[in-house]
Amino acid sequence: MKRLQTWFPTLLYTARLQKTGGTALNRELVRECHQLRDFDDVGRRWSQKNYPGGYTSYGSLDKLHRFSSTFSDLERGLDRHVRSFGRSLDWDLGGRRLVMTDCWVNIMPFHTAHSLHLHPNSVVSGTYYVSTPRGCAGLKFEDPRLSRLMAAPPRRAGARPANQLYVTYPAKAGDLILFESWLRHEVVANPIRSERISISFNYDWA
Repeated sequence: MKRLQTWFPTLLYTARLQKTGGTALNRELVRECHQLRDFDDVGRRWSQKNYPGGYTSYGSLDKLHRFSSTFSDLERGLDRHVRSFGRSLDWDLGGRRLVMTDCWVNIMPFHTAHSLHLHPNSVVSGTYYVSTPRGCAGLKFEDPRLSRLMAAPPRRAGARPANQLYVTYPAKAGDLILFESWLRHEVVANPIRSERISISFNYDWA
């Protein structure tokens, strides 16, 4: 009997953060993100070198959930989704729990990009979308086996989604996306002149 099975899948989790109240939360987050950019001299200098054209607090203020009540509210909303994702992965946490360790802002104006990278020393990473003007760049993921495909033929243009080497998830305000931290991803250059604002975060188990 012929049988085709799927092994070693890469799981990605997407959801709305909350059923109601998301617009008010995002409005407050936009305000605080702009305040951070205005007052974070260290972050702006770091961004000039590492995030050309845009602003990220990754190099300066990357624990926002610990000193802002708005970001703490976001953390509480994310926690239940991260727990659900962990259950989907069949993780045995040995009595420990998944906790947010890092949380930072990304503001991407026209032509700002974020090259391929991963998140070392974490187990779950993700992004929450705050402001996503129509046509802004999505989040692009790379097949983690790509460096091991060696002499494999190219995939057909119409290959099934599960067989493609890259997948891009659209950015939509109020949505979140979770993935294991070893999975490489990028955001291509923002093609529109309006700012794309997101909040990225890491979770570890403790």
